[in-house]
Amino acid sequence: MRQAFRASVFHCLADPGPQAERSAVEFYEDGLLVVEDGVFTQIGPADKLLASLPKDAQVEDLSGTLIIPGLIDCHVHFSQLDIIASYGEQLLDWLNRYAYPAEARFADADHAHEVAGFFLDELLKNGTTTAMVFATVFPRSVDAIFEAAEKRNMRLIAGKVLMDKMCPDELSDDAESAYGDSKALIERWHDKGRLGYAITPRFALTSSEEQLEAAGRLAEEYPDTWVHTHLAENQEEVDQIANQFAWSRSYLDVYDRFGLLRDRSMFAHCLYLDAVDRALMAKKGGAGAFCPTSNLFLGSGLFDLDSMADAGVRVGLATDVGGGTSLSLLKTMSEAYKVLHLQGQSLPASRALYLATLGAAEALGLDDRIGSFAAGKEADFVVLDAGGSSMTARRAQATTSLDELLFSLIFLGDDRNIAATYLQGQRAKV
Repeated sequence: MRQAFRASVFHCLADPGPQAERSAVEFYEDGLLVVEDGVFTQIGPADKLLASLPKDAQVEDLSGTLIIPGLIDCHVHFSQLDIIASYGEQLLDWLNRYAYPAEARFADADHAHEVAGFFLDELLKNGTTTAMVFATVFPRSVDAIFEAAEKRNMRLIAGKVLMDKMCPDELSDDAESAYGDSKALIERWHDKGRLGYAITPRFALTSSEEQLEAAGRLAEEYPDTWVHTHLAENQEEVDQIANQFAWSRSYLDVYDRFGLLRDRSMFAHCLYLDAVDRALMAKKGGAGAFCPTSNLFLGSGLFDLDSMADAGVRVGLATDVGGGTSLSLLKTMSEAYKVLHLQGQSLPASRALYLATLGAAEALGLDDRIGSFAAGKEADFVVLDAGGSSMTARRAQATTSLDELLFSLIFLGDDRNIAATYLQGQRAKV
């Protein structure tokens, strides 16, 4: 089946950097995206490509809107959806007061399935087509999120949380069950369609050395899976790591010693790293998830994008709900701008979109499949409509360039501006 979509079309070819390099982006004011059997085959000016289409091609005219690649969320907790915007506390207190009680409810399979469906529909409403998701310690919660993603044809990475220390008894497993349950889930779900499995120790504080060793064995046995965990989010957490693992040089060193720092390792936050950590992460192939809304909400600290980029560490944007305050990656981009601005760093609109599209795909090791409109990639894309709200419509009328329009949508846009979300060329039904 050959399809074509006519609108303004924008995507990144590489990292535009803080100077928004024009050579790193591609834009057609009157453009055409051509899709065949769920993958992109052509992008270019509409007048040229329309003339070359076969007569039976299905052409959808979306003129007046802007098409961008599907947005990619590099770190989010679906089990924490119902505690988003819970007042107060810093990280460790917040986990005990809000996150753990919410996650305990996922012992109920019906609850897990209901939340999973609602969560993914909200992602799609906000233009997110791929996500890396924390489930809970209960294997049924992993089944629930994968089943919901499979039903919607979303690309999704998820895994069972591993915790056997410093957590409520009802959320605790052990090294043996963590290994066995994870292995069974990997065999059941990994690389099934558009799904991928992530070995998921919550963070080093909540795992014994025996459990981290078990996670490392899984990472070695299944090298094409992901590793997904938290790293250096909060200073108190970092201090406790130094006490619990007195033999380690740093927080990152703990993961490295157990074989959990490698290609396809995604570390959320990365706020308190030094130059040695960043160099090691780049060398071993680990990536960082930039979580601005949760870092601000929990008072954790400010992400240093320039230092990560200078070290060669791949970075993708993440909402980190429920510590994060919105499932919208547009809103997350606006908070990322503020976090960097406070540190004298710049984030032009094109680079913000890069961090949530091609940059995120590179961080996840999926840039051969998603993140841009390059031929052969899966046809996941979002239709942005500046007329989605009266305020964005008014602001759009006053813009004089693409950069201004993108920047205004990042700061003022929300799910009302997501006119449609497409998965492999098919409009998502949400």
